[in-house]
Amino acid sequence: MSRPLLITDCDEVLLHMVVPFAEWLDEAHHIHFDLETGNFLNALRHKQSGELVAGEKIWPLLKGFFETEMHRQYPIDGAVESIHALAQHADVVVLTNLTDDAQKGRKQQLLKVGIDFPVYTNQGGKGEALRAILDDYAPSVAVFVDDLAHQHESVAEHAPEIFRLHMIGEPRIAPKMPKSKHAHERIDDWLAARRWIMDRFEGVPL
Repeated sequence: MSRPLLITDCDEVLLHMVVPFAEWLDEAHHIHFDLETGNFLNALRHKQSGELVAGEKIWPLLKGFFETEMHRQYPIDGAVESIHALAQHADVVVLTNLTDDAQKGRKQQLLKVGIDFPVYTNQGGKGEALRAILDDYAPSVAVFVDDLAHQHESVAEHAPEIFRLHMIGEPRIAPKMPKSKHAHERIDDWLAARRWIMDRFEGVPL
């Protein structure tokens, strides 16, 4: 019989990302990242001039961070323990939005904090990639965890049968972000999330 399957994002679900990114921007590029805005595109300003960082320059900055600064990231509270507890009952995979050439670095990064599960990279909406993972594993039941609302929409379109948990593990931004209307639940704490996921694995009704 197939096991349950947990498909989880990495950044802001397993590992903190925006705070280390903000610290690096300040140190290396003299850019201030206002974590209080809740709007990524309007959050970056040049410290000297106060001008917004142009939208087309944000992706190269992100790419630079993931190429050289992933060592700055650290686990979300309770993530490592919860993933291992859930792995006793289910298969676990990480579905992360990075370019394919960053897959090895992400795998090694997670290994260093004690998370050793298959890592799939993806660009854009995760729905199609998740559909392929489901077809490969053929789980008895599956749960998807991600911090971005549009990813829940993508997954709901391509795999409506999967349970979708919206989680933002960074407490400085979580209160400013509404629950995705395409997620079944919003939980930002791993202990509570672990219970919710186990209930789905065990067939407890929503």
